[in-house]
Amino acid sequence: MFQIGELAKRCNVTADTLRFYEKNQLIKPAGRSESGYRLYNEENQKQVSFILKAKDLGLSLDEIRELLSIKLEATEHSCAEVKAITSAKLGVIDEKINELTRIRTALKKINDACCGHDNDDASHCSILAALESERSSCKAHR
Repeated sequence: MFQIGELAKRCNVTADTLRFYEKNQLIKPAGRSESGYRLYNEENQKQVSFILKAKDLGLSLDEIRELLSIKLEATEHSCAEVKAITSAKLGVIDEKINELTRIRTALKKINDACCGHDNDDASHCSILAALESERSSCKAHR
């Protein structure tokens, strides 16, 4: 058993990060010392490693909490339940990629149309003109 500082050092995170995980019910100390300090064990270290890997994949705290819960009661859950969580996340990521691709295409189009000359004042800038033009969703009021 070891204290929070040791677990933080082993996992290359701060003690505040571990307190945050505890507050959000992602980890639970293995016990308390006689003086009330949180005590952790190797299983806690594995949980933190799991959390960090899941975060690196972009999973939310709620998704991580759900996966940890399934892991804890693995025999009562199916692999399909776990896959559903990661499949849903992939869907969200694909939507974000599509949106970023759309934004990049539009931004590149107006950027490429600009001459970018230093000696031209910005009043003739095609980027400003493109941004100023009315969106189809904005109707002129009469």
